[in-house]
Amino acid sequence: MQVLAGPILRRMTTERLTFWLITSAPVSASLGLLQNQETILALKDAEIADCHSQLKAGDNLYVHLLDIKLDHALPTNTIIHYDLRLNGLDWTHWSKDLVYPGHALPFFVLQPKISNLLHGSCRKPHHPSKDGLLRVDELLENTPPLEWPSLLMMSGDQIYSDDVAAPMLWAIHQLVPSFNMPNEALPCVEIDNSQALHQDHSYYYARETLLPANETNRGMLAQVFGGVRKPVFTTDTAHNHLISLGEVFAMYVLVWSPAGWESLLENNGWGMPSGLTEAQKTDYLQRQAILQSFVEGLPKVRRALAHLPVAMIFDDHDITDDWNLTAAWEQTAYNHPFSARIIGNALLGYLICQGWGNCPERFSPQLIHEVQHVLETPGGDEHDDFLRTLFGFSQWNYTWQTTPPLVVLDTRTQRWRSERSLESPSGLMDWEALTDLQQQLKGLDAVIMVSPAPIFGVKLIETIQRIFTWFGHPLMVDAENWMAHRGSAHTLMNMFRHKKTPKHFVILSGDVHYSFVYDIQLRGSNRGPDLWQITSSGIKNEFPKRLLDIFDRTNRWLYSPKSPLNWFTRRRRMKVIPHKPETADHGERLLNASGVSLVRFHSDGSPQAVIQLCSDGRDIKFVLSEEDATWE
Repeated sequence: MQVLAGPILRRMTTERLTFWLITSAPVSASLGLLQNQETILALKDAEIADCHSQLKAGDNLYVHLLDIKLDHALPTNTIIHYDLRLNGLDWTHWSKDLVYPGHALPFFVLQPKISNLLHGSCRKPHHPSKDGLLRVDELLENTPPLEWPSLLMMSGDQIYSDDVAAPMLWAIHQLVPSFNMPNEALPCVEIDNSQALHQDHSYYYARETLLPANETNRGMLAQVFGGVRKPVFTTDTAHNHLISLGEVFAMYVLVWSPAGWESLLENNGWGMPSGLTEAQKTDYLQRQAILQSFVEGLPKVRRALAHLPVAMIFDDHDITDDWNLTAAWEQTAYNHPFSARIIGNALLGYLICQGWGNCPERFSPQLIHEVQHVLETPGGDEHDDFLRTLFGFSQWNYTWQTTPPLVVLDTRTQRWRSERSLESPSGLMDWEALTDLQQQLKGLDAVIMVSPAPIFGVKLIETIQRIFTWFGHPLMVDAENWMAHRGSAHTLMNMFRHKKTPKHFVILSGDVHYSFVYDIQLRGSNRGPDLWQITSSGIKNEFPKRLLDIFDRTNRWLYSPKSPLNWFTRRRRMKVIPHKPETADHGERLLNASGVSLVRFHSDGSPQAVIQLCSDGRDIKFVLSEEDATWE
């Protein structure tokens, strides 16, 4: 038995513990908890069986969720070691280097009152920057555990289903056969099953060509933007989009754990598929070198995720670029069986590997039973029927009952479709979802709200997106911001102004591949709550440096404190005060550095400090810049 990924701590409370992992064989689990070397809980195999859900995806691929309800509350703010045994074997038999120095077992610290947390998004394995999750491990190793962050919030793009480096896809294809999964029939003319798809000659750098090019599906395959053809899978590097369920599972195994890589590289070393052009070979070798460094850091990533509770939510790249951006995109993508299967397999992978652990009770035993049936018989009508059901699932959002509460938004599947044009950007949440959110927030003193895309972004970039949308090309610039849809923008601003809204409103976001902090004050006869927009992106991704410098400089010039252009934005009657990176030489407000953000809080739930822990080792604090405040 091999542990292919995990254990990852998910929702951890004083009365309920959630562990997620993937193994190569079925397991029975037992759990012991120790405080000060004294056992405070011992659950044997039979006692834990009712709390242990086990999905068989292949003869050698099992996904586990341990969602353990406790009879007595665990203590907070103390080290609790856990002895998780699989088939009677402790961690030393299935996961080397899992514990921190000075500890015989992995452990966690329950801190329901949040004094500090970590958050980030956008972890692309083949981006040349270092992995920001290594800074998480470094922080945990060098910080007294009682001073650890309460949690790690991963706010989108934990994997890139739509942007897979060719050597990563090669590794996926070497790993998938070891899972011994059922062959998945594919609704594709040229490749009609997953076993054929996984051969090393199968469509590297050309997967978008598998979509049919007949007249009926012309709108799906390509739209003409100034002579440039733009496929429905719209990332600029979508040539290696994940397709089959096997590929999706292998991707999760390979980005969260070294285990799959260890056996793969020990047996085969790095390889290269046949049939590549010279340019493709050059690209392949460049990305392979980057991935080699990524793989070397995975033991520390696995260790960090085994010690710190991790909350997750999808953004587009977890599924596909521009996911549900417009109503026209939805009609096109979901009305062809092959594109619907590709999207659905990625969403099913998210459910099993991410969403399930956020709030297990949202996923009924009946739903999990249906998931198991699909895994046993992939590729048939029941598979596609279930994916259509999943497209309509509306329980991806969730709240962790911390202090302040962590409220995580689903901004992808509850879109407010434009009433003016199918091609116009949809609102990130519809009226019903925003109304439900407002009811949930009433009466709270403070809240930490997670919106994968920033609610208050860079005005210049939002203006550019609006211009492209006006010309009918929202997909060209990923026109996904809260202000792009008049209805959702108006409803959101009214929610912030409601008299019973929280006094302190911290918004955590990612998505944009740069980081920034805004302090936002609403003005009026009765001053509204204080809001903070804290954006950290990416964990392993960055914006093109020269382009971001131009955007940052132009934005400061066009939207200076006295600029009349401030009156033409959709942010009404508010004062926006930027926090500048302390290393800024020329007034920059945007930080282009991969890593994760450490946010420290005052006791009332307002932020005390925001520090970007950069993957290159720098710690950059954001400093309030009152002189650059703008009234809008």
